[in-house]
Amino acid sequence: MAFVDFANVYEMTRTTVEKYPELEAYRTIVTPDHSESVTWRQFLAAVRRVGKSLMALGVGHGDKISIVSYTCYKWVLTDVGAESVGAVTVGIYHSNLAEDVRYIVDHSDSVLVFVQDLEQLAKLLEVRSRLPKVRKVVLFQGEHEDEWVLSYEQFLALGDGISEAAQEERIRAVGPADVAAIVYTSGTTGVPKGAVLTHDNITWTAQSVQHCTVMHPGEVQLLFLPLAHIFARTCTFTALLTATTTVFARSLDTVAEDFKLARPHWFIAVPRIYEKVHAKVLAGAEAKGGLALKIFRWAVAVGHERGEVLLAKKPVPLGLRLRYALATKLVFSKIQAALGGRVKWCISGAAPLDPAIGRFFHAAGILILEGIGMTENTSFTNVNRPDNYRFGWVGPAGPGIEQRIAADGEIQFRGRNVMREYYKMSEETREAFTADGWLRSGDLGEIDAEGFLRVTGRKKDLIITSGGKNIAPTAIEGVLATSKYINQVCVIGDRRPYLVALVTLDTENVTAWAKEQGISFESFAELQQHPRVQALIEAEVAERNAKFASFETVKKVAIVDEFTIANELVTPTLKLKRGPIAERYAQVIEALYAGA
Repeated sequence: MAFVDFANVYEMTRTTVEKYPELEAYRTIVTPDHSESVTWRQFLAAVRRVGKSLMALGVGHGDKISIVSYTCYKWVLTDVGAESVGAVTVGIYHSNLAEDVRYIVDHSDSVLVFVQDLEQLAKLLEVRSRLPKVRKVVLFQGEHEDEWVLSYEQFLALGDGISEAAQEERIRAVGPADVAAIVYTSGTTGVPKGAVLTHDNITWTAQSVQHCTVMHPGEVQLLFLPLAHIFARTCTFTALLTATTTVFARSLDTVAEDFKLARPHWFIAVPRIYEKVHAKVLAGAEAKGGLALKIFRWAVAVGHERGEVLLAKKPVPLGLRLRYALATKLVFSKIQAALGGRVKWCISGAAPLDPAIGRFFHAAGILILEGIGMTENTSFTNVNRPDNYRFGWVGPAGPGIEQRIAADGEIQFRGRNVMREYYKMSEETREAFTADGWLRSGDLGEIDAEGFLRVTGRKKDLIITSGGKNIAPTAIEGVLATSKYINQVCVIGDRRPYLVALVTLDTENVTAWAKEQGISFESFAELQQHPRVQALIEAEVAERNAKFASFETVKKVAIVDEFTIANELVTPTLKLKRGPIAERYAQVIEALYAGA
């Protein structure tokens, strides 16, 4: 494909605005009955106003600004506005603790910080004395009486005295090799590293993504993943390129309702979201029981039969088409309606998706395209295509992206999507690349004759048992997590004689099961330690162990409290922090190996 060599993100944005000025660009769901929208023309005007206000505050070419906020319109507006005048955006998770926020703001040399609300502002005020480089903090929502703090309205008013000519001069000075963003890895180990991404990284990657997935002007994406993570950010840049309408969910708690309000054509999510929807659908069918459950199972079987025909790229026979139409009417239409009723496809990334989950949604008429990327390559290297996909594989590389498997099995990449460096971390930058300039992914995998990539595990997560067997735990964890009673799984076994697992429970389904069984309990904490619950989970694990070789089976299980962002046992994208988990539950793990 032919790539357009945009000078910068602003030029890419302005090109879209010139083509589709009155199309809806962004929509914010305020309440179920009220949304606020802006057109592409209005967005560009707002971007220019943000740029002028940054200039008025003395933000220069290459200066950094941080954003500590949930995903929202002002996040994107501030991001593009900053990049338009050559400033560099640094995203910070709104779930981060004050000390984590301080580290990134300070390490990135940010001179301004934008925060969601007073709750996020409190984190900055707590560490204010240790942020000497920060000139001002700007609130997206609310006001605070302090000369250090501006409301967003006060901030926007500052730019009124900046001339159009002065702003255009700043915009023209921004080139493709200039830095647009520093994206800090959420990190399962060690301190966060800031991947330095250029304007060319961003505009080029957006085009590669568009070639693979094909988004059309005016189509709708629902966005609810954090913009501090590059996965969601790249989707917003691709929307800038394609004139896709982005609808912002109110929060993760309202996503189910927001799907029906937004009615997206496509969306992105991490595997945990798909797993939860899958578990909820199964639990609902089983709760109905009787004829309804039989119809559900029949429909899923028909869906799988049709799915295999589609995967083989063969025409669906008339009889199967008729049966599938009935299955859709009776069962699948309800699942599709829950997602708004017009989803063409959705993307799963940031962690491995269990193939069984992908096949289930495919059976239901919802195509999940699994892909892969890293912060260090602008979140994108591979994705399955709407017309060429497999489950358990992350698809071919995007146009212009090279992939290879090293001698030790590591997947490595090269392309214009790859970062320049880690900010102020020269040693870590050297370690990230091979001697001949390829980016190390840290993933293990294989590439077939058609260029499809399959990820088999993480190099650093690889378990080597005391018997010398090499085991990738993520695949096992994904299969065990298909149980409707299991929420999360962390498999342990490095240098041990066998595998064990720490399991957290699905509160809703386990509670419902306990009530059906007549088990009395005062609290969920009490219930999760009940012998019958332990037996239930052991039975669920034993059933799924049948899918593995003997050395891959989980021999013992311990039920523990949920791994959360708050207790620092998962990252903001819900990846397990294996080291902290093993440390937190060291005694529990030792008990599982007692007598081994």
